[in-house]
Amino acid sequence: QVRVVESGGGLVQPGGSLRLSCTTSGFEVRDSAMNWYRQAPGKEREWVAAMPRTRNTTDYAHSVKGRFTISRDNAKNMFYLQMNDLEPEDTAVYICNAIRSRFGRRENYWGQGTQVTVSS
Repeated sequence: QVRVVESGGGLVQPGGSLRLSCTTSGFEVRDSAMNWYRQAPGKEREWVAAMPRTRNTTDYAHSVKGRFTISRDNAKNMFYLQMNDLEPEDTAVYICNAIRSRFGRRENYWGQGTQVTVSS
């Protein structure tokens, strides 16, 4: 089946770091634009960061810019979110999104999310 799966969430203290991973099955990361989103309890889903399919560029939400870094390893079919200097406000379920391109169309796929909790 076509799937998007995240891993790497956990509990971390304020100021700490965490690295999330995302991989796909049924299609390739290299064929997809990739995004990270997050959703805190009682709040709407928030876009965090993006990387286009064909360009090695990145874009970040203002709230995480300078602290978070995304990267892609097409050989390993992996997409990463490196989170540094974490704050309690970063606590959320982090969701990987892949936008597959084929037949001149785009198809959206979503992971189920991985929990990140920032607390002392």
